[in-house]
Amino acid sequence: MRTSSFHSLVFALLASASLTAIAAPVNPPEVMKVPLVQDVATEAQLGKVDLNSADAPTLQRELAGVGEAKAKAIVAYRDSNGAFASIDELLEVKGIGKAILDRNRDRIEVN
Repeated sequence: MRTSSFHSLVFALLASASLTAIAAPVNPPEVMKVPLVQDVATEAQLGKVDLNSADAPTLQRELAGVGEAKAKAIVAYRDSNGAFASIDELLEVKGIGKAILDRNRDRIEVN
């Protein structure tokens, strides 16, 4: 009696496992999506923003965490103190902290 119960249990387990495998949905292969048109904003991000020549709208648009007021403060600092000698000098601008500088370090340059 035990043997037949055991065999019945094993049969039921294997049958349900095979039905589950057969009924499982098949994922379609991933289709590679190729952009037909290149995004102009993506191309613009490849170039760095020069702190000594960029205007306020450009700074606002290209730098993360820099709004209109901070962009104008950068330009005002540059106008009153002369050209930036290094990227770290940006910390002297009111409203620009280490977090904003670190977030944008790879996007800015000083020429």
